[in-house]
Amino acid sequence: MLYWLTALSDGGDIFNLFRYITFRAGGAFMTALIFGFLFGPPLINVLRRSQGKGQPIREDGPQTHLLKAGTPTMGGLLIVGALVTSTLLWARLDSPLVWLVLFVTLSFAAIGFADDYAKVAKQTTAGVSGKVRLAIGFGVALIASLWATWLHPSDLQFELALPIFKDVLINLGYGFIPFAMFVIVGAANAVNLTDGLDGLAIMPVMIASSALGIIAYTVGRVDYTEYLGLHYVPGTGEIIIFVAGLVGGGLGFLWYNAPPAAVFMGDTGSLALGGALGAIAVVTKHEIVLAIVGGLFVVEALSVIIQVAYFKRTGKRVFLMAPIHHHYEKKGWAEPQIVIRFWIISLILAIIGLATLKLR
Repeated sequence: MLYWLTALSDGGDIFNLFRYITFRAGGAFMTALIFGFLFGPPLINVLRRSQGKGQPIREDGPQTHLLKAGTPTMGGLLIVGALVTSTLLWARLDSPLVWLVLFVTLSFAAIGFADDYAKVAKQTTAGVSGKVRLAIGFGVALIASLWATWLHPSDLQFELALPIFKDVLINLGYGFIPFAMFVIVGAANAVNLTDGLDGLAIMPVMIASSALGIIAYTVGRVDYTEYLGLHYVPGTGEIIIFVAGLVGGGLGFLWYNAPPAAVFMGDTGSLALGGALGAIAVVTKHEIVLAIVGGLFVVEALSVIIQVAYFKRTGKRVFLMAPIHHHYEKKGWAEPQIVIRFWIISLILAIIGLATLKLR
């Protein structure tokens, strides 16, 4: 919205600053951060009063989690509200890619909100049916995948770009659509599975989104793509405004989610943020790199898949409890110890993912 102030510029005044993506990204970050600090306390109070007993706690989980009973959920509303407000304020609203990412984010936020509401209303850990959530999620992902393909340059529409290998593209044909759908839905649910400890999911999301934001800015510039041997995708630079809002809103949320959490993100936040990561990866043609920078989420999801498959086959468990962060809880690791070590792993993976931009 503020980008239109450039129409008032003669090229040498303060309004000219709004032409620069980096300036607007900084503005989006600060807007979202301030939004989080201002609206965090009143939102938490509203959630606490309206939810009563708060988010239901699994009785078969680590016993330390029972101490968190009464903590309200749906804190993802704070993050989503911050990033949407900052994006609408600072991004170019004529950018279809920004609207695509916002569409996916808000759609998955709505799915998560319905699930959180059902859990709180019924005071059970079983919310909306998993099949229903997946069906709606794949429907959203189908629209987003078709939309992204339509927006991509004709020579990239159905292509899968490989990291490290310069100018290597794999033509998936119409198979790219279900692949992109899987990326978006898989990312949403992987982040959702990771959100099990105070502060565990939000920091890796911010780290992964920051890496993807740098990638989006890079592949949206002709000069950078020519120098690095990347595939140019017009318009992706504006996505860094969205990412800046996500990081700012995430930090604002983390202020209240740091152990002991005053509010939980809930599916409202985890599904929305995971879907956003998947959507950014698809529009920037860096789906495989997402598996690297978001490697922690991949491991968390795989731990659940392996646990369920092995238990159905043998009646035994590979992990003491899945997702894998609960396995380490059962082994006696303190919650802050797990959270901080997983943050470190996320940072390392993000750096490796960014390194693929140069290793070609």
